[in-house]
Amino acid sequence: MFDFFRRRSRSSLRPPRAPGDTIRDRDAAALKKWAANRPFVEGFVEPETIVNEMSVVLVDDQGDYIRRKIGGPKGIDAVAKLLNIPLYDAEETGYPERMRRKIERERILRKRREAAERRAKFQRGENPYS
Repeated sequence: MFDFFRRRSRSSLRPPRAPGDTIRDRDAAALKKWAANRPFVEGFVEPETIVNEMSVVLVDDQGDYIRRKIGGPKGIDAVAKLLNIPLYDAEETGYPERMRRKIERERILRKRREAAERRAKFQRGENPYS
């Protein structure tokens, strides 16, 4: 009935691509298009985890950002050659303050909108949390 001594199968948690792969064409095109009309762009390389592939975050002077998967270490070279921008290790340098401020500002504005919607529902006599 139960076989306690059988071999267990391997975990299905694996990155979708091998670490030696490089950036996909559609990701490269998206990064190039995003960085084309922006005056100051920096790149931050995020390490590979069990769940996510290695990725790069491009941040402009206003704190706007875009994140794309780059596959592995070969993808770092491909991004550096493609965009000719400074690349930093996100684990060592962290993300720039302007990006963190922008994310926080967007979070606060989203919370205010949600609160206004709940308040309007409450004033109409509806359940604000439904």
